[in-house]
Amino acid sequence: MFSEIYYLIRSRIDGSYLTAYPDQSNLDQARSPQNGYILVFREHFDALSYLNKHAAGLVDRFSVESLPGSQIKSVLDRWNFKGFGVVQDPLLPRVEFMSKG
Repeated sequence: MFSEIYYLIRSRIDGSYLTAYPDQSNLDQARSPQNGYILVFREHFDALSYLNKHAAGLVDRFSVESLPGSQIKSVLDRWNFKGFGVVQDPLLPRVEFMSKG
């Protein structure tokens, strides 16, 4: 994992990363960063496919950034995310969530 390069989708408007909030049990706190998972993609084209499928009219508002696996923990800590989700299939989407330890 640490030697891989991951791709993240980031808003050009406010600089925030594309995140998921899979635990909707407590809706009052569901959208806080502590409950969020940053979405990462294994390939640049997977991130672009995700945007084209799920945000076709908004593609120009996002950019795709690369991030070495060794820096994921620092991004999670800086933005106070619960963990990250590796998007396995950008079209469905199918995501494998991992909490930081």
